[in-house]
Amino acid sequence: MGLDQNRIKKFVTENEFIVSNHARMRMFQRNISTEDIRHVIFNGEIIEDYPDDEPCPSALLLGFVYEKPCHVVVAQCDDHMRVVTVYIPEKDKWIGFRIRSDKL
Repeated sequence: MGLDQNRIKKFVTENEFIVSNHARMRMFQRNISTEDIRHVIFNGEIIEDYPDDEPCPSALLLGFVYEKPCHVVVAQCDDHMRVVTVYIPEKDKWIGFRIRSDKL
């Protein structure tokens, strides 16, 4: 079973989400705010799904913040959502920021 984006949105709306220490560090390094992450979750799209991730299934979302691409990896657990990491995709590693260039 893949990630349920509506459930992820509900966790965020109800403030039932955790930002991992790794994600917080990356947010600081890349000048990405919690509001930016919320924007990606509510307006972005799932571009990769990782249903077998442990301890919770996860997915990679793509959204645009101030017209700049942003990738957010989220994990959907039973009672909360976790932001795993966040980054700005590099043009040479992604096609249209949606497909990994090494997968072609």
